[in-house]
Amino acid sequence: MTGGSGTRDLVGYGGRTPDIVWPNGRRLAVSVVLNFEEGAELQVGDGDERCESMGEVVSVVPIGRRDQGQEGVFGYGTRAGLWRMLQALDETGVRATVFFCGRAVERSPGLARAIVERGHEPASHGWRWRPHADYAAPEEEARDIDRCREAILAATGVAPEGFFCRGAESPWTRRLLAERGTLYASNAFDDDLPYWDASTPGKPLIVVPYALDTNDMKFFHPNGFVRAAEMVDYVRDALDTLETEAAAGEARLLNLGFHLRICGRPARFPAFRETLRLLAERRDRLWIATRAEIARAFRAQVPPPA
Repeated sequence: MTGGSGTRDLVGYGGRTPDIVWPNGRRLAVSVVLNFEEGAELQVGDGDERCESMGEVVSVVPIGRRDQGQEGVFGYGTRAGLWRMLQALDETGVRATVFFCGRAVERSPGLARAIVERGHEPASHGWRWRPHADYAAPEEEARDIDRCREAILAATGVAPEGFFCRGAESPWTRRLLAERGTLYASNAFDDDLPYWDASTPGKPLIVVPYALDTNDMKFFHPNGFVRAAEMVDYVRDALDTLETEAAAGEARLLNLGFHLRICGRPARFPAFRETLRLLAERRDRLWIATRAEIARAFRAQVPPPA
């Protein structure tokens, strides 16, 4: 694929998307993602200089002081929210991809193992819940990419094949991933289909784009969702649009992102539960798959650039 000037590709498929039929004969694939970050966020109590600022409310604890309230906001995700969400996945038969932060897995390996034993895909979410754009050197980032992979493998017995970090990658993230044989990267919000990144040396890397609008993080933003039904309605609108395009012969991918500490809360949980039920109702019109499955199906039908 070629784009405009500079390193940014603002053209993509240029309106000529590849003729992809997903493995079950459908044109619309859906990826459900859970984010497992609890214990990997910045906390002064864990030795960091400051605490994570994004939570239920604006923290009133001075910078540099331990914020036990914020620790509790995160802790709720693995102590309570996880089990509510796993039950909903079991009931609807939906398999998710889980973005695991390495340090979160290292601190709660039994939880990570319980998730993967239910058939969900483990993917790397960085060692810490931090942007990889803030790494000063590739050697430091490479060490943490490897630490995350090793922690997930040790806890679950399954090596992660995909990668997504908070925020943005560094200039060398994808090169490091390609060198390690990573199947796909997901730090992209720029398309409705996977695509090849031919900039990585040795072999191209598949990019399975993610989405921040059909994502429960919008509950933590002032311009986002307030009530659970708002997210469900938003996802329904996305499904309606993409199903119409799929019926016209255009392959598409819809990404749905959830967090244990956000939609694991009782008042927001219906956003997760009803979204899963909506997918289950339309299962015969969709391909609900893990991100690794989507990447492999794309690779089987769209050859990498020469």
